[in-house]
Amino acid sequence: MATDLIINATSYEVRVALVEHGELVEFYLERPSEKGLVGNIYHGRVVRVLPGMQAAFVDIGLERTGFLYVDEVNVGNQKMDNLPSPTNGDDDHLATDFLVQREPGSNIDDLLVEGQELLVQITKEPIGSKGARLTCNITLPCRNLVFMPMNDHIGVSRKIEDEELRQRLKEMIEAMRPADTGFIVRTVAENATLEDMEADMEFLLNLWGEIQTRASRHQVPSLVYEDLDIILRVVRDVFSTAVDRVVVDEKGTYDRVVNFVEHFAPRLRHKVHLFSEETPVFEAYGIEMDINRVLNKKVWLRCGGYIIIEATEALTVIDVNTGRYVGKNDLEDTIFKTNAEAAKEIAYQLRLRNIGGIIIVDFIDMEKEAHREEVGRILQEAVKRDKCRVNILKVSEFGLVQMTRKRSREDLNRMMCEPCPCCRGDGFVKSRRTVCYEIFRNVSLHAAKIPGNKVRIMVSPPVAALMLKEEADTIHRIEDEIGKQINIVPDKNISLERYEIAWQND
Repeated sequence: MATDLIINATSYEVRVALVEHGELVEFYLERPSEKGLVGNIYHGRVVRVLPGMQAAFVDIGLERTGFLYVDEVNVGNQKMDNLPSPTNGDDDHLATDFLVQREPGSNIDDLLVEGQELLVQITKEPIGSKGARLTCNITLPCRNLVFMPMNDHIGVSRKIEDEELRQRLKEMIEAMRPADTGFIVRTVAENATLEDMEADMEFLLNLWGEIQTRASRHQVPSLVYEDLDIILRVVRDVFSTAVDRVVVDEKGTYDRVVNFVEHFAPRLRHKVHLFSEETPVFEAYGIEMDINRVLNKKVWLRCGGYIIIEATEALTVIDVNTGRYVGKNDLEDTIFKTNAEAAKEIAYQLRLRNIGGIIIVDFIDMEKEAHREEVGRILQEAVKRDKCRVNILKVSEFGLVQMTRKRSREDLNRMMCEPCPCCRGDGFVKSRRTVCYEIFRNVSLHAAKIPGNKVRIMVSPPVAALMLKEEADTIHRIEDEIGKQINIVPDKNISLERYEIAWQND
């Protein structure tokens, strides 16, 4: 079956889906009001250097300062002139021109000083209360090449496995590149011609020149380069000979995509199609239901088992359960088959939901070491199709797997959902009875201090029902104790945990 890239474009939201063999495998979302920042380059200023964290905070003009770790410092080729040149006996203020890429063992305060200006690129979106993650190792991607102006290095995508081809591509780039610059050959360049490579390199070198010019002219802090929007970025990074069709449902967007493809990949122009049917394109391809299921914590497996995906502040936890699956032979075989199917589904869900960071998988305990090794092998094999870097440790005796997946933007749950106004994101609210008894304690505590002979309590309807029925005797006892009449008033506009107590006179 075909591999399709489906683009649904509106003025308020853009959605892009990669469908392989009829199954949604990657989903991208961008809203103009919440446009992503990864890839943008800023002319920033160091506002604080933290030797204890080996990091610095850099003002780039956003609401929160960006975070620059010592390993990401590289200012050897950046020419800024706002700092004094070093003088004899003064090592505290080093001009940027004299700073070089960090050597192992170097400290952050040997490389940066407060007030220093430098070019930085966002590698990770601001998430929650954290600012953007920054790097000085700037990269500029094009169709076939990624330009690294701050590094003297030639790399080839690991997905190009032919050693002879890898060597030929390296020699081709070596012959063309300017001195002291770096390039990475992307996977799609496997079938690229010399002319394609030269065109990409010329474009990237001119772009870098423009960025440096803007940085020298703009005030600090300021944005000097904004990456492509989500549509052209996905077309650039995902659209290749392996994709059979690109389907766009909006004429203006279709024209932009065609123009981009004709410039960077003219041989793929015939694969771009305009969707003109009345049925919404995501409905026509059966994608809408898949997107809604992405937000569910519970994911059912074909065998009858299921996995639970829970996100915390620090990591994501995935639990595997047998569910309705009872197997056919013995218990160990049932557990192994559930875990094996779950391993494939987990790899799929991580890619689809764009879950990154630290991930802990709790497989069902397996007694046989051979089974644990096989489940680990299945998981390793399943993540190979993921473009993000994934590191996996072996399955422990307890069935636990520790893994990491590179995260550069928020996962779909964070993008499409917001914390519940009732539980404030905890996932739980106080029970009706807990709220009820909390009210009783407050009334008893303050009754003697407050004038009036009546107490009016406004609560949610479920709590009111509990108080008036099951706890009616308790209310009568409290009335006798405090010498005041208690009136319960249900209010459908009050959430379960909230209540209001008012003291009244006749």
